[in-house]
Amino acid sequence: MIYRVSSSLPTFKTLNFRSGLNILIAKKEEKSSNKQTRNRAGKSSLIEIIHFLTGAKVEKNSLFKSKALENESFDMKFGVGNEIITVQRSCKKPKNVHIVSGEIKDISNNEWISFLGNRMFGLSEKEKDISYSPTFRSLFSYFVRRQSSGAFATPEKQAYQQQPYDYQTALMFLLGLDWKIASDWQVVRDREKTLTELKKAAGTGEFLDIIGKTSDLRTQLAVSEAALDELKKQISSFKVLPKYRELEIEANNITQKINELANENVIDTASISDYEKSLQTEAPPTFNDLEQVYNEIGIVIPDLVKKRYEEVHSFHLSVVKNRKDYIESELQASKRRIQLREQEKAKLDQRRSEIMNLLKSHGALDQFSRLQEEASRLEAEVESLRKRYEAAEKLESTKNILKIERNNLVIRLGRDFNEQQDKLTEAIVAYEKISKQLYESAGSMVVDKTENGPVFQFPMQGSRSKGIKNMQIFCFDMMLMTLCRKRNIGPGFLVHDSHLFDGVDGRQIISALKIGAEIAETLDFQYIVTINEDDAFKENVEDFDVNEYVLPVVLTDSKEDGGLFGFRF
Repeated sequence: MIYRVSSSLPTFKTLNFRSGLNILIAKKEEKSSNKQTRNRAGKSSLIEIIHFLTGAKVEKNSLFKSKALENESFDMKFGVGNEIITVQRSCKKPKNVHIVSGEIKDISNNEWISFLGNRMFGLSEKEKDISYSPTFRSLFSYFVRRQSSGAFATPEKQAYQQQPYDYQTALMFLLGLDWKIASDWQVVRDREKTLTELKKAAGTGEFLDIIGKTSDLRTQLAVSEAALDELKKQISSFKVLPKYRELEIEANNITQKINELANENVIDTASISDYEKSLQTEAPPTFNDLEQVYNEIGIVIPDLVKKRYEEVHSFHLSVVKNRKDYIESELQASKRRIQLREQEKAKLDQRRSEIMNLLKSHGALDQFSRLQEEASRLEAEVESLRKRYEAAEKLESTKNILKIERNNLVIRLGRDFNEQQDKLTEAIVAYEKISKQLYESAGSMVVDKTENGPVFQFPMQGSRSKGIKNMQIFCFDMMLMTLCRKRNIGPGFLVHDSHLFDGVDGRQIISALKIGAEIAETLDFQYIVTINEDDAFKENVEDFDVNEYVLPVVLTDSKEDGGLFGFRF
C-alpha cells in the first residue's frame, strides 16, 4: 500500500492515500477555456513518480531530467511485505536511493530493484542467472501501467515494444505457471535469429566463402588428413645428417671430376686411334721413287756433289724408325693416362656411391625443418577444415534441431497447462466474472499453446472499440491482482492512469470503479485511479458513490499552480 507521495519541491501537492479505492481527479473549472483540457494537470506524472521511486531508468527525455526538477527529489512511503519504507530518490543523482526503514541507508538503484523484486515477487539471485528470467521492473509495470510506454494497447503487454519472451515469462510467472518454458523459447528464438543471419550471409556468397558446403568440406578434410598422416610418417622415419650439405657438394664435385676424366679419356682415345694408324702407314720411300728423284736432281743440278744412293736410303730408314719410336711412345703414354684415369674414376665413383647411399637414407636439418613446417601448416589447415565442416554440418542440422526443440517446448507447455489446470481455470473464471459485471456479453480470456509460446487472447463482442479494448485491460489487471493477492505476491496496490478510460462510456467507467473498489476491499489491496472529472461523475450506480473515494487534492490545468507540481513546465 502507498501511504504518501511527496517531494522536496515546495509547490508539489503531497498526496496521501488510504486503503481501498483512491481517486485523484483533474477538475475542469467553470472559468476554464475549451483549450484547457486537464492533460497537463499531472495525472500521468503521478504514475511516472511511482515508477521513478521503484527503480525505473531515467532516460534523456524523462520528466526528471527537466531543468525545473534538477535539484529536487521525490519521496514515497509505502508497504513492502510487512515493512513500511520511505524511499527518496534525487533527480540529480538517480543512480542511488535513500531508504528510511528502521535504519537509514543509501543504496544503489540496482540494489533497490533487487530488494523490491525479492520482497514483492520472491525473485532471487538464482533466477537472475537464468537467461530471460522475470524481472521486477517488468512484473511491476503490470500493476502500474504507463501511457508513455504504450501500456494501454493490449492486456498482455505493459509496453508497446515489450518482446514476446518478456510478457510470456512475466505472465506465466504471475499466473503460477512454469515461466522457464517461455525463457527456453527465447533461447530457441535467439538461435533461430543467428541461423537466419548466417543464411542471409550465405545468400550473398559471404557465408560460403567463410564456411562452405558440408559435402565439399568433407572431401577436402579427408584429403588433407591423408596428406598430413603421410607427412607425419616421413618425419617419424627421417634421419638428420649434420654434414648433409657438405656431402651433397662433394658428390656434385665428384660427378664433375668424373665427367672431366671421361672427357680427357675421349681425347686420348682419339689420339691412340691416330697413332695406331700412323704406325701402320709410316715407311721409307721405295727404291724406284728414290731413283726417279735422283735422276731428276742430276738433270737439274748436274754439277752438285751427289751422295751415293745407299747413303740416302739408309738416312730415310733412320728417320722412319725414329718416327715410329716416337709414335709408339706417345701411344703407350696415352694408354697409361687412360688406365690411370679409369682407376681414379672407379675410386671417385665408389666414393660417390657411398655418399649417395648416405644422402638417400638421411636428410638435411633444414629439410627436416621444412617438413616440420609443412606438417604444422597442414595441421592448421586440417583443424580449420574440421571446424568449418563441423560448423557447416551444425548449421545444416540446426534448423531440424530447432524445430524439434520447438515441438518439445509445445509439449512441455501443454503438460504444464494440464498440471496447472486449476490455476488457469481460476484466472479464466476471474477474468470472465469481472468482464460480466461490465458488459452483458462477457468477454473471455483464452490461453493457448503455439509453436511460438503461450498466446493470450481476449475475444469480446465489439472488441475493436477503443473503450472496450481498454476495459479488457481493466479486467485483465483486476484478474492478475486477484490471483497475486491469493498467492501473496505483488506490490499490494494497483494504479490505473486516466488513459485507461479513454473512449470508455461513462457508465462503464463508474461500473469499473465500483468493481475495483469492491475487489480491493474484499482482497485487501489498494486501487489508485487518476481520472478526469467528466460525464462519468454524473452517472449513478446503485450502492456506490464515487465522491467518497476522491482524494482531497484536486488537480486542474486552468491555472498556473493547479497541477501536481504547482507550476507549468
